[in-house]
This record gives sequence, C-alpha cells and structure tokens, in this order.
Amino acid sequence: MPPSINQASVVANRSGIASAATALSANENRRKLIIQNLGTNPLFVKFGAGASTTSFDLILKVAGGADDGTGGFYESDNVVYTGIVTIAGTTPRYTATEI
Repeated sequence: MPPSINQASVVANRSGIASAATALSANENRRKLIIQNLGTNPLFVKFGAGASTTSFDLILKVAGGADDGTGGFYESDNVVYTGIVTIAGTTPRYTATEI
C-alpha cells in the first residue's frame, strides 16, 4: 500500500506582518516544504524562530505584481527541515505549504 500524503498546513495570502511571524510550526512528520513570495517586497525566511531583515536563511525575490505567481519560491529537496519556519519583510504576502 503506498504511503498516504497529508497536507498538514497551508498558509495563504498572509499580509501586514512587520516583524517575525510563524509561517509553519515545527512538524516532525513534514516531508516537503514549499514557500512562495506573493508580494512586491522581498520575503525573508528563517529556518528557526525570529526571522528579520538581518537574521534569515533565504530571501525570496519580489513578484512582478501582487499575487501574480512570479515571486521567488523555495521547495525542499531530499533532506527536509522539520522545525519552525518564520518570515519577515515589509508587508509580506506569501504562501507556505507542508506535506
């Protein structure tokens, strides 16, 4: 029997966050992680607590227009981080999905 896939969390179209916010809570069962910037400002992503514009692991590029699907994205490959994922930015808009 093939393993089942459960979409554990989806956070979409979040906006108005001036400081660090949790994009995804820690989940030891996470098998895949996808984050995309939907906004017109850079999105700072940290694999851990306390993301800021000076403390981050990734910067996802801006979209050409709000919610147009052209913003930068991160998709986990092979080894998947299972801890908390936080984001920061100027009026960030993003989608974060874990499977």
